Amino acid sequence: MSDVLPVFDGHNDFLLRLLRDPRSREAIWLTGNGKGHLDLPRMKQGHFAGGFFAIYISSPQAHDSPDFEAMMNNPPFDLPLPALIGHEEAQPVALAMAGHLLWMERASDGAFKVCRTVAELRDCLARGVISGIMHMEGAEAIGPDLDALHAFHAMGLRSLGPVWSRPTVFGHGVPFRFPGDPDTGEGLTEAGKALVSACNALKIMLDLSHLNEKGFDDVARLSDAPLVATHSNAHAVTASTRNLTDRQLAMIRESRGMVGLNYATSFLRPDGRQSADMGWEPMLQHLDHLIDRLGEDHVGLGSDFDGATIPQGIGDVTGLPALQAAMRAHGYDEALMKKLCHENWFAVLERTWG
Repeated sequence: MSDVLPVFDGHNDFLLRLLRDPRSREAIWLTGNGKGHLDLPRMKQGHFAGGFFAIYISSPQAHDSPDFEAMMNNPPFDLPLPALIGHEEAQPVALAMAGHLLWMERASDGAFKVCRTVAELRDCLARGVISGIMHMEGAEAIGPDLDALHAFHAMGLRSLGPVWSRPTVFGHGVPFRFPGDPDTGEGLTEAGKALVSACNALKIMLDLSHLNEKGFDDVARLSDAPLVATHSNAHAVTASTRNLTDRQLAMIRESRGMVGLNYATSFLRPDGRQSADMGWEPMLQHLDHLIDRLGEDHVGLGSDFDGATIPQGIGDVTGLPALQAAMRAHGYDEALMKKLCHENWFAVLERTWG
């Protein structure tokens, strides 16, 4: 049997768990509290090599509430977009989450490192140290003057999505809707266009997950960097607004960009349901489609651990070896497996960061 490969992952919401229970953060991070998808011991067990750790500002009306859960288990559904959150409200929360990430490094006794370069990522992989990239999912914490962007960059921010699934001063996110497509509103605002330029100048990767189609097109027109969606799937397989159309995939391929497969069940299942009761076939079907449209050098994994309902076969980060076994049984050879598990992420970050 082939060895389990280290997995570098495109997206997780572990910092949100720490934010919601900061007094228990040592137990949550260092020993695990039996909840969620991630903690340091289970990352080691699951061969989780690192990933993008999201700074995310929750809406007052959360989409993990019982009403929304019920709707997403009974398609068709169309969840309303939450209201815009101002930077005055968002910045203190984002700062706290950035602090949690930096604390994780200090508390790990050398087992975890926040990385700012691909050389650091590769060094961590070689030494068996789990790596983390500071990512921002929705730029609410960045005011329209963009000053805070430079402050967060100095703290380690190297990846940013202009929106989550709600409006910001920079653009418009897609609603959670099934069936639906990503053409759901206007494109980037003038502030959003300035944000793209500033991220290019600072070599901050722009994440197109959650951005609507017109905003996607604006980034493609304005940005000089590869187009990347850290945790999105194929619209041709599952007709969710959160998934990427073949036209968008062609643009990503042309830019030498990247898509990370999202494990969220409602973006995987052809019926759009959120139920975790599913086999491997939908994940493999999305991977096949992404590889076919993007090429094998432009696809990776983007779990959405601690931010979504994921298939029961994975369960949590310790299920990554089972996913790899399913991918091998499906016919993926070792060269392709290495690309999907970590090499493609490192390559696109080299093309983006330099």
